[in-house]
Amino acid sequence: MKTIKIVLLLLSSQIIYAQADKTLLFSAGQNIYVSPKGNDTNAGTKAKPVASFAKAQTLARKTQAGKPVNVIFMDGIYYLPETVHFTADDSKSLTSPIKYTAEHEGKAIISGGLLLKLNWKPWQKGIYKAQVPNNVAIDQLYINGVRQRMARFPNAVAGKNVFDTWELDHNAKADVATNPFILSRTQNWVNPEGGYIHAMHSALWGDMHWVIQGKNPDGTLKYEGGWQNNRPSAMHPLYRMVENVFEELDVEGEWFYNKNEHSLYYMPPSTTDLKTAKVEVVRLRHLIEFNGSKEKPVSGISLEGFVFRHAARTFMDNKEPLLRSDWTVYRGGAVVFNGAEDCAIKDCEFDQVGGNTIFVNNYNRRITIKGCYIHHSGANGIAFVGDPATVRSPLFRYGNQDFKHLDKTPGPKGDNFPEDCLVEDCLITMTGRDEKQTAPVHIAISHKIRVNHCSIYDVPRAGININEGTFGGNIIEHCDIFNTVLETGDHGSFNSWGRDRFWTPEINETVAEVAKEPTLPFWDILEPNILRNSRWRCDHGWDIDLDDGSTSYRIYNNLLLRGGLKMREGYDRIATNNIIINNSLHPHVWYQNSGDVFKNNIVFMAYRPAVMNKSIAQNGKWGKELDYNFFVSNQENMKRYAQNGCDEHSLNGDAMFVNPEKGDFRVKDTSPALKIGFVNFPLDNFGVTKPSLKAIAKTPVIPTININTEFIHAQPNSAFTWMGTSLKEPQGDELSAYGLGFDEIGVALLDFTDDALATKLGFNKGDLIQTINGVKISNIQSLKEYVSSDKAKLNLQEFVIIRNQAKQKLNINQAIFGVLIMQK
Repeated sequence: MKTIKIVLLLLSSQIIYAQADKTLLFSAGQNIYVSPKGNDTNAGTKAKPVASFAKAQTLARKTQAGKPVNVIFMDGIYYLPETVHFTADDSKSLTSPIKYTAEHEGKAIISGGLLLKLNWKPWQKGIYKAQVPNNVAIDQLYINGVRQRMARFPNAVAGKNVFDTWELDHNAKADVATNPFILSRTQNWVNPEGGYIHAMHSALWGDMHWVIQGKNPDGTLKYEGGWQNNRPSAMHPLYRMVENVFEELDVEGEWFYNKNEHSLYYMPPSTTDLKTAKVEVVRLRHLIEFNGSKEKPVSGISLEGFVFRHAARTFMDNKEPLLRSDWTVYRGGAVVFNGAEDCAIKDCEFDQVGGNTIFVNNYNRRITIKGCYIHHSGANGIAFVGDPATVRSPLFRYGNQDFKHLDKTPGPKGDNFPEDCLVEDCLITMTGRDEKQTAPVHIAISHKIRVNHCSIYDVPRAGININEGTFGGNIIEHCDIFNTVLETGDHGSFNSWGRDRFWTPEINETVAEVAKEPTLPFWDILEPNILRNSRWRCDHGWDIDLDDGSTSYRIYNNLLLRGGLKMREGYDRIATNNIIINNSLHPHVWYQNSGDVFKNNIVFMAYRPAVMNKSIAQNGKWGKELDYNFFVSNQENMKRYAQNGCDEHSLNGDAMFVNPEKGDFRVKDTSPALKIGFVNFPLDNFGVTKPSLKAIAKTPVIPTININTEFIHAQPNSAFTWMGTSLKEPQGDELSAYGLGFDEIGVALLDFTDDALATKLGFNKGDLIQTINGVKISNIQSLKEYVSSDKAKLNLQEFVIIRNQAKQKLNINQAIFGVLIMQK
């Protein structure tokens, strides 16, 4: 009897499914099946699946309200003919969500590319040629699942870091069009139109890109671009590369597509058999978009278990400047959220997408990205970027604030920005393959973004970047972030800016305005940002870099393994109970009455200040409280800055770590560090916890501790004074305070006497002299030699100086300059 009932039940189910062409009134579970072997005329049952994402989406819209829906993709590759768009019409309630899911995690692949069946024929010099259908545009070429390189110069070099190579001509000019090293090759380029020039910023603050439009009559290149950096510069003299030029197809793994003749040229490695090779090209920029609004949001939709591949590069569309940061942005990605609520991406892999991976744009609420593996993306990993129109008195280029016309209303104008979103248990690595001013996690004009238990490493710039103080409340916790700033400079594993309404490059101007209105620094940040319970390591910058104006931070229970903690000017930063291995606090250019606190921390060095006398005049106290810290070094380092009110109650000695060789920097119960208020915190809970991700995730190298770590305080480099000011040659970390880039040095003007002639001539404290009448002033000795030279007798002395991280000129009459002798 039971068997008969079961058979009848199965038969009735099949009848219901067969009648589901229009209404698809499923019973509990409401499952829709998709298979590459299916047919879009099918009903979407497991036995008769549909074939396309679009058809499955249409069926899902017709399901019965009030019941969850599972759209199940069987194993295989789904090449999207066009971008999938979710709208409010696709939405379900939180009690009846709709889940688009792989039947087996990692086995259903969503591709923005196209599989090509080509007839390869030998061409010449190891290059093969194939005809491509006329309607195909090619942004990237994949052979057997691996992205190949466009024909390029210089060729890639294994082990090099910037664009996989670096220029070998150290006398090269910054302008590619007139660089003899490049020009000698352009003479052989018949038609370079459509090629690309990629170059690093001259100070290694990210990168820029140009598209070649052709050649000028004199043989130089004609090109446009360079807008991808919000603090633009000339091309870096060493780090640049040209690609997509036919004549540069000369090594294995390179390709070129002649779109006019629809011919694809490729030089395969000797191990590749083109007869059996899988050839895929990239077509779509965006694979999936969630397009709603605050009034009609897309809600209750999740994507789970997929592999996403083949999204186009977008570096030439990265144009929009962000608020006075060094960034521009392209508002797009492989998956884009616009106007979504309570949607999620879970347990997905993003493999070699060409631009941003996931972009959360403007109004979005409670977006969750969890358990994902993001690797080899062209640009950002996950970006949260709101609408600049919600910011009061917005400015977009680095520079001065107009305090006279400032909007004085605290808070945002509206709510068109991401809020209450979560990135959790994600492994993000090797992002920024094409765009270097990017980050695995980027946050701008957003509120309450939480990043939890993520492993982030092997990236060109910061691991996590917070673009400005609008609107705060972000929490970074339990993360493992290391091997960062690998292709750039002057940055950290964590980087932030705070160039908000209160901020202007001249710090004394900010100090004066905040004295008038003490709440000014907090008008844009609604609540503090929190960095806690995380492990950081940056070998090419700071572990944590709070840069220009970064305000209202709570930093506690962090393990910093290499680069230390930098706090440039800002307000209300409280750093407590952190362990800073072989390094210390780097205070740079602090405001008077900053409210900063640094206490109960374990450090290894004396503090490492830069330009700390600019507004404090050396007679003020550093911050609100720098005390009760433990120095794993001598008493001299601990007391180095007692004159600035630091460390009256701090201690020094052996911290008595439990097992430092294994990364266990907890202190023993008898440690004297406990006497200054330090409290042990867990050191075995960093990074991803998902088993499959944890099995492949790297961890940072644990440094060998140096108990005798010393920091020799950088005093002025000689006893010389000039124009009533003492002189200094900035070194090491101090270069960042001046905004100096590649191969840039100079002489800084420090302490001014009350009647300093330098002041009367227009110099400011903290100015850095780079050249006089075109002569490079690289150190105090070169300045002394110039003053004694014949050039000092010229009628006009033109100084190029760095002031507030920007170059400017000062002209001084020779009659005055003649008396400016060096005094010892």
